[in-house]
Amino acid sequence: MEIALREAKARLSELVAAARNGERVIITRHGRPAVELVRCKRQGGIDFDRLDAARRRLGLKPDREQWPPEFDDPAYSRQVLSLDGE
Repeated sequence: MEIALREAKARLSELVAAARNGERVIITRHGRPAVELVRCKRQGGIDFDRLDAARRRLGLKPDREQWPPEFDDPAYSRQVLSLDGE
């Protein structure tokens, strides 16, 4: 989709939705391509739902190991990561 800057201002939400769905959105200025809206790549982290789905698909049993309760404590995490200034 190619759209003029003036019209893009009025339809920004629609254009963002189109880009998030993988559509190529080019915004033009004075009839020339100026920018392209693209979907952001997902930032790091673990997608536990996908991990569980992959485990089931591969026939792997869930991990029975339990984390100690102090690992779920933000203060403990800050101490381990040396974020408390100590």
